[in-house]
Amino acid sequence: MEDAIKTTVEELRKVLNIENVIGETIETEDKILIPVTRFGMAFGAGMGEGKGPGEQGGKGAGAAGGTGIEPIAMVAVFKGVKGPEGVKLLSLKSPDPIARAISELGSTAVDVMRERRKMKETPETEGTP
Repeated sequence: MEDAIKTTVEELRKVLNIENVIGETIETEDKILIPVTRFGMAFGAGMGEGKGPGEQGGKGAGAAGGTGIEPIAMVAVFKGVKGPEGVKLLSLKSPDPIARAISELGSTAVDVMRERRKMKETPETEGTP
């Protein structure tokens, strides 16, 4: 039984290395793309003993596991663009209503910050119509 569990765990460790779970960063001339994934893992082990007619029976043991990896987004970091404007989250899934609302709220916040920055940078001229 111990060997079955050990073998299963070792195989799962191979699947769950960082390149498989996160993915490799992709760099282009103007941006860096960082993949974002969701993953899950399940594992089970068991053993038993059976009794049959004539006192025949047997012992058995087993272990199994599985993983699932799903790409859900890419983070785009634009080179040479500072602040929140230089980072975008690109969803690879159809957005649900909550995700859509959060995205719109984030876009609105960036727009408000951009307008405030412009107002601070523009010198006020008094008496000009």
